Amino acid sequence: MSRRTAVVTGASSGIGAAAARLLARDGWRVVVVGRDPGRTRAVAAEVGGEAEVADFARLDDVRALAAGLAARHPRIDVLANNAGGVFGRPRWTADGHETTLQVNHLAPFLLTALLRGPLVAGRATVVATSSAAARMAGVLDLGDLDNTRRYSATKAYGDSKLAQVLHTRELQRRLGPQGVSAAAFHPGVLATRLARGSTSPLRLAYRTPLRWLAMGRPAAGGAELARIAAGTPGVDWEPGEYHERGVAVRDSPQAYDDDLAVALWEASADRVGLTGADRC
Repeated sequence: MSRRTAVVTGASSGIGAAAARLLARDGWRVVVVGRDPGRTRAVAAEVGGEAEVADFARLDDVRALAAGLAARHPRIDVLANNAGGVFGRPRWTADGHETTLQVNHLAPFLLTALLRGPLVAGRATVVATSSAAARMAGVLDLGDLDNTRRYSATKAYGDSKLAQVLHTRELQRRLGPQGVSAAAFHPGVLATRLARGSTSPLRLAYRTPLRWLAMGRPAAGGAELARIAAGTPGVDWEPGEYHERGVAVRDSPQAYDDDLAVALWEASADRVGLTGADRC
């Protein structure tokens, strides 16, 4: 049997790196995707995998990443959309989107769409590292996805994580009949590099050495990501659902609004410039 291939974004540290190590230990071929070249290559070398450097604040990086992956891997078994961040003051990317929205939702949305062929060929599992912030702070307004009217870092993050859950549900609806399965999960509050680029007070919690006392270790989130990645849909986890502590749970009421999921998909496709079959 050929080795299974997993593409893990945000894998230069934290949850993604922990998951990459576990999957590689179990014999997977792992593509380590990260923004920092040195960290990304170090993790890839450690797990015997491939290194791909991409900054999700630049959609051209995502397009180049997808093109390279599709050329080298006609079959992908797992896509772990794990990259993400928390940012303080509102910042806009060169693509014209609020940074939290782009890095946490639009970039993985685009990557998933552009890898549709390899994902269908692999009857893949697509895993999104979401957050309980989707339920606690997320209230999506399709007319103001960038939160320009009243920006707060907490709401922007919650909105982006809610968008991931809606994407998961709609992806399951659209590609489930073709063998692709999708899941979102909350990894817990972990001492990762999540807020390293933030100007919000959250950065202090993530930077203090005492974070190890108040937060869980990234290995725990990595283990849950790897469990879903290697598991059997419908047996080990529920396709199209959001999970906490290993079980599917109810998320924000908006997460179950099918019309909103479709509308967000179309709005996201417009924002990242998808056309034709790539929009499906």
